[in-house]
Amino acid sequence: MSAETKIKFGCAPIAWTNDDMPELGRENTFEQCISEMALAGYTGTEIGNKYPRDPKTLKSYLEPRNLQVASAWFSSFLTTKPFEETKKAFIEHRDFLYAMGAKVIVVSEQGHSIQGQMETPVFEAKPVFTDADWDKLTKGLEELGELAHEKDMEIVYHHHMGTGVQTTAEIERLMENTSPEKVSLLFDTGHLVFSGENPIEIYQKYQSRIKHIHFKDIRETVAKEVKENQDSFLVGVKKGVFTVPGDGMIDFVPIMKTIAESGYEGWIVVEAEQDPAKANPFEYALKAKKYLNEVLPRTQLV
Repeated sequence: MSAETKIKFGCAPIAWTNDDMPELGRENTFEQCISEMALAGYTGTEIGNKYPRDPKTLKSYLEPRNLQVASAWFSSFLTTKPFEETKKAFIEHRDFLYAMGAKVIVVSEQGHSIQGQMETPVFEAKPVFTDADWDKLTKGLEELGELAHEKDMEIVYHHHMGTGVQTTAEIERLMENTSPEKVSLLFDTGHLVFSGENPIEIYQKYQSRIKHIHFKDIRETVAKEVKENQDSFLVGVKKGVFTVPGDGMIDFVPIMKTIAESGYEGWIVVEAEQDPAKANPFEYALKAKKYLNEVLPRTQLV
């Protein structure tokens, strides 16, 4: 089976308008975002804060541009709020994604998260879950997984900088204490490398549970500066710690080869939250797509 039929490439709108810092890209319209994604050669998108939430309306914009919805982020608060609050919000989110034809739901635990705090150092103040937190998280995620199954969907957990599931050890604890049938994993190259983890080792260990992929790159000098200056996650984003594949320190050839050899079928979403005033979203989306088109033949997929 060729790469084209196994793997689909999407693009995240966060390069055009940042959900955590709406002032970044405030001037960019929803129509510009999806039109430029399509022009750059992508066939999928995730959901940004300017996207219509009515499925019929959203489809009327996406279908003429040959774009599908790959997934969308969901913030869970299983460790800090009553489960029923997360459940109610999750069902609404699930039903929206189901109506849009998505197969996976991206879930990230935001209880105790510091990723949205402008002044909090992302490394020094990283939250660490207690045993009680872990118990709430793992049980809650399994329940969300069961709710996803009601629509023949899967949850994919997003390990993320500034949260309680960021490091290799934390990913391992999450995977070991949840059912593979109920909880799958999102594989994000940028967050793993920024955190200091080995992405290929993570992928190989959990490849049977990886159902969604984010490709972003890291600017090594900026990552070092963020750590040395004790910057927050958001300050790191503003400084440009993230960029698109092919523009940073990560070699995507062995990563893509590992993914291909695993038989992965699904979306790979290019995602690089940058200041669009400094990094033109269309130009970077196009740069990433050209790079990935060059990488694919070197993985002997095509």
